[in-house]
Amino acid sequence: MIRLIQRGLMFGNLVPVRSTVLVARYNAALKLLIGKETALTDFHIDLSGYSPEIGDEFGDHLYLNQGGCNRQFILLTTEQKRAPLLNAQFSTSRRILRQFIEQNEAELFALTARDAVGGELENSVFSVSDPAHLLDIRTIVVRADTTQSHVANAEVLSEKITDFKSRPDAWWDDVLIAEMIELAKKTGDVTRNPVTLKATKFQQDDFWTKHFGGLYVFRDVEHPAAIASNGREAVEGLPMEFVFGIKERTKIVQFLSLNDLVEPIWEGKSVDVPSILRQKMDFIAIDVAAEMGADLAKADRREIRNLTRKYAENLPQEYIELAKLLRWSEGDGPWPRLNSNDAAYFYTLRARSGPNFDLVNMLLAELSPKDIRQLFICHKEQFYQRYSTWADSKKTYVADFLVSEYQVDKVGAREALFGGENSMAEPETIVEDIIDRVGPWGAVRRRS
Repeated sequence: MIRLIQRGLMFGNLVPVRSTVLVARYNAALKLLIGKETALTDFHIDLSGYSPEIGDEFGDHLYLNQGGCNRQFILLTTEQKRAPLLNAQFSTSRRILRQFIEQNEAELFALTARDAVGGELENSVFSVSDPAHLLDIRTIVVRADTTQSHVANAEVLSEKITDFKSRPDAWWDDVLIAEMIELAKKTGDVTRNPVTLKATKFQQDDFWTKHFGGLYVFRDVEHPAAIASNGREAVEGLPMEFVFGIKERTKIVQFLSLNDLVEPIWEGKSVDVPSILRQKMDFIAIDVAAEMGADLAKADRREIRNLTRKYAENLPQEYIELAKLLRWSEGDGPWPRLNSNDAAYFYTLRARSGPNFDLVNMLLAELSPKDIRQLFICHKEQFYQRYSTWADSKKTYVADFLVSEYQVDKVGAREALFGGENSMAEPETIVEDIIDRVGPWGAVRRRS
């Protein structure tokens, strides 16, 4: 993974924690949440406050997500909203955390100015050892407070102030007045600066989860279904009428069509279909060339064409079918009728605009894994997993391509591929020396 780290494609945009004050605040929150403290004085955290370095130190990269279904978080700054969410067990977690921070930004800014904010994405399920438990998760409640309970104390103080104002004899209640004074020392003037957090409830109807090898759950659609990456057997007992394995292509196509969740890539306005098809074909050709042991160090468009000619006999059916589509899109061939059994079918689809836009593109990325750009954008979990199995030559090519062809214009690339959907937005990249910032996790830590 060193190439991805060096190029800012993995562990990028993490928030550095270096000052003694911030480390102390983090430890106070960590102690409160899990009963542990870190001995590190320099580390980085993601959107939720998870640190890869501390995960290495503890030998537990789920130290803020035990059981994988009630993610805890530590906020040291509202700037964490720009960071990625690592080790996500549910596709909705990043959206919920970002929305919570954005809708409470002023309050959280004030709270984190003097303390760390710790909390949890809470639901009624504490274990997902049984697939059926996943469907019990519908409402996520964000519970958050500082380590010194500023929010809870402010609520109590507000109640006492209301009591004081409503009771005629409250002026003679010395105990009540003393309690208000003590609480006000901790919370400040809550009448002028109320410390309350809003937008703490979120629905989780449709989602992807890493549990059981990967599972897509669509409940808030006209024809609900679940799709399991490891086959239906992996989620046996899931109480849904329709459960498909990822290899049941025809059934998945029927599900997507019945719910009007996808559209062909050529239906979008001002879409350069030939360019998109050529790029997908190049990715497939690179995959073949890497398997054949080719040198991909100078794999520009011309060299990819040379490699395609050299390994023409080894090109898979996906490439051949996309080539037919390319000829049609350029007016140089008949319309090729593709169906769900054709290898290239899912390479020709994208999500239709709607609430499940991200989730559907995530599913399509898994169904067309040789399109490395879509896989990286839409399903990083799958991307990193597959990347680790590739030949070194392909790893280098992919890392260089994503930097030179995607990172330079993320917005333009996403609009060209998926349309102008706001939900595809990613945090802005902070250009720094990534190795100096985060270090290659799992190896010996870089010492100051």
